[in-house]
Parts: sequence; structure tokens; C-alpha cells
Amino acid sequence: MATDPVSAVNTGLFIDGQWGPSASGKTFDVINPATEEVLASVADGNGDDARRAIEVAGKKQEEWGRTAPRERSEILRRAYDLVMERADDLAAIMTAEMGKPLAEAKGEVAYGAEFLRWFSEEAVRIGGDMTLTGDGKTRIMVTHEPVGPSVLITPWNFPLAMGARKIGPAVAAGCTMVFKPAELTPLTSLALVDIFTEAGLPAGVLNVVTTTDPGSVVEPWMASGIARKVSFTGSTPVGVKLLQQAAEHVMKSSMELGGNAPFIVFDDADLDQAVAGAMIAKMRNMGEACTAANRLYVQSSVADEFARRLSEEMGKLAVGDGAAEGTQVGPLVERKALDKVQQFVDDAVSRGATVMCGGDRPDGKGFFYNPTVLNNVDPDSALLANEIFGPVAPIVPFDTEEQAIELANNTVWGLVGYLFTSDLERAFRVGERIEAGMIGMNTGLVSNPVAPFGGVKESGLGREGGRIGIDEFLETKYYALPRS
Repeated sequence: MATDPVSAVNTGLFIDGQWGPSASGKTFDVINPATEEVLASVADGNGDDARRAIEVAGKKQEEWGRTAPRERSEILRRAYDLVMERADDLAAIMTAEMGKPLAEAKGEVAYGAEFLRWFSEEAVRIGGDMTLTGDGKTRIMVTHEPVGPSVLITPWNFPLAMGARKIGPAVAAGCTMVFKPAELTPLTSLALVDIFTEAGLPAGVLNVVTTTDPGSVVEPWMASGIARKVSFTGSTPVGVKLLQQAAEHVMKSSMELGGNAPFIVFDDADLDQAVAGAMIAKMRNMGEACTAANRLYVQSSVADEFARRLSEEMGKLAVGDGAAEGTQVGPLVERKALDKVQQFVDDAVSRGATVMCGGDRPDGKGFFYNPTVLNNVDPDSALLANEIFGPVAPIVPFDTEEQAIELANNTVWGLVGYLFTSDLERAFRVGERIEAGMIGMNTGLVSNPVAPFGGVKESGLGREGGRIGIDEFLETKYYALPRS
């Protein structure tokens, strides 16, 4: 492991296979949220940089799109091997810039790498179809081709996994890319880009522009007429804006947007299993995940006992710098996020919620918040209508199955829902009525590279991962061949 892997990261823009400064020469600082110290200064790209990047992607598309599937597959496989070889360095970079505990960062590296391995295998399985028209007079041949230059925009909370989840299928399909990582956590993404170069990805296929002004970079890409696809993970308001921009050129779009996941515990559930599931669904990445359990609905007869057990487990968690041994809960990503979480907790308490544990910040530097359980939360509390994105578990009691379903669906989002019950028939009955793209049945973890990830309603469009993940980067072409 490098003495300081952060210092080894290239911090320029990456366009046409070359690292370099932004057109303006400006940079921005990346902050360690545990210490509030500057880690690195990264090139601050602008519209000129963006236009140069998309033009390169456009020029390279035809050549790259004709590359043999096996060649694309082997590039992805080499990238997978390199990510796994450098797991310790990549995890250290991630922990430094976004705060998650080192063990959890290593887990993300392994998870993200699996997208590269999965899509290396899918690259050689892009198929087609051949059939006859009903009257037998025409052969119908269907093929799948790369959609073309793709705009990739990733969030800060899973910087390696989200980059791999988008770059992997784009490479496999034969699409060139322009990529904007999140400004809060660009270093992990830049390290991943370096790995793709080392793995043999040709110059100009992947072009990266970091920036503190996303609009100045993304809008030229969307308006260019060159980009044919946009893949975005982030907030619903930004996703809506991108869809409006995509409409101007009828771009293929996939959006993984906000979440407000219900976590339902019925009175026949194994409470130990439910608490363990809640710890995973709530505390992964300090609660800074779109899949995080945001609203915990527990049947009244077991609500207090569940709250007691959950608060006991949450209260044991060690809070501290993610790089320190034994840390289980790192800092939130920035002060603004910390302040928002405190406002949500204060609002819930003012409405009568009981603080079972936490509810405050530890003293000292860093953007830390103590793991918190709130019981008997008023349904009108602000944290139930918004993504908390922090280590706060609000518990709301319910009486009937019908009430649980109504509460779960009372949101504009529909990414994931969790339910715990020992009745398999009930699990499917309720799961079928929950308005979400993914359901965790007696588990708090749904994310997996071989499964289709995505939501309904205002949680997005399209799916990432699984067999259909590559379809987002392909277009269907039909040939009609007269039959003699």
C-alpha cells in the first residue's frame, strides 16, 4: 500500500487520453470531513473544457463502437483485476475524501469491482434475433448497437461503485463517454479513471471533467447534439432538469434519483433479524444512501421492543475518523449535511418524538453525528417526507397491514422498500403493493451487481446492473430482408 495514496492521484482533467489543467487554470479543494483539512486541489473545469471533451467523444465513437466485443471485455476484466489489486489504496482515498470507515470503503471497492467483472462478461453476450413475418415473405433481423457518446454523472456517496456501475456497461456496449464525478469526492473517481487507462482503454473513449459548477459543464454536453445518452445518479430536482435538457435532442436517459425507503416490521417478524436488517439498511455509509431505511414503520404491539433493541445496537457503534481502527460510523460528508440532520431531529423532537439514543453531535472537529433512534415519531415530521441522509432512524407505529401499505406508499419516491415478517404469503402480498423498484424481504441489503437497480415514480427511470444494465447503452436496429 502506498504511503499516501491520495498524493498519487492525478488531479487534472482527463481529455483524449491526457491529464491536464482546466482551461481557466482554476482548482478547487477536496476536504477530509473527519479533520476538515484540505486533501488535494483538483482542476475546476468549465464550458470550454466540456466542449472539448464531448467533441473528442464524438470523434472517437465510430472507431470505438466497432471494437471487437472480446477486446472490450478484456479491458473491463483487466480493470477489475487492477481495482482488486489496489483495493487498499482505493479504500484509503475514499475514506479520506468522504468519511466512510475503512472496512466499509473496502467493501465498496469489492462491490464496485464486481460491476466491471459482470459487464466484462456481458460485453460478449450482446445478442440479436432472426425471425419471419407472419406471411413468410420477409426475414426480420434485429441487432443491438451502441447508443453513442454518453454523459455520465455520479454522486459523492459511493464514488467508486457509481463510477464502475456506469462506465462498465458503457465500455461493454461500445460507447464513448464524458464523465463528471461529484465535486465533494472526485479523487476516488479520478483514481478509477487512471486504472481504466492502465487497463488499455483507448484515448478519448473516457473523458473526465471535474468542476464546482456542474451546469457549466453538463449543459454544453446536453446541448451539444453529440451526446446520445445521459446516465445520472443524484437528486430528483437535478434529474428533472436533465430530463428537460435531454428532451431537446431526444436523448436516451436513465435516472437513479431520490429515495424515501419504508422499512416495515410486522408483529410476527423475528425481531433480532429485523434489527440486524435495520442496522444494515439504515447505517450503511452513515445513512448517506438513497437505499437507506428512511421511515421505520413497526406494528404497535412490538414497536417499543423493536425501538429498545435497535437503540441498544445503535448506541454501541463507535463514531470517529473512518481511517482509525475500530471506527464504525464516520463523519457526514460536509457541514451542510450535518446541519440538515440536526434540523430534522430537532423538528421531530419538537413534535413529541422520544430520543432513544443519540440526537446530538460529538464535540470537536469533523462533521460527525451520533447514531440516533427516535421513537413515536409524528407522521408530519419533516424527516419522514425528505431523505435524511444521516444516521437517524425514525420509528412510527402502525396497527394494520393496510395502514402499513398506505404509509409506505405515501411518498413521491419509490426506490426500495423493506419488509420483515415470518409469513411468506404476507411478504409477497405486501411486496406486490409497495410502490418501489426493489423490495428487501427479511433483508436490509438489496444492492447487487447482478440485480437490476432502480426505482419507480420520482425515484427514476431505467435500471443499472443485472442483465438489463447494458441495454441502457444499446439501441435496437431492425433489418427487413425480402425472402425469395
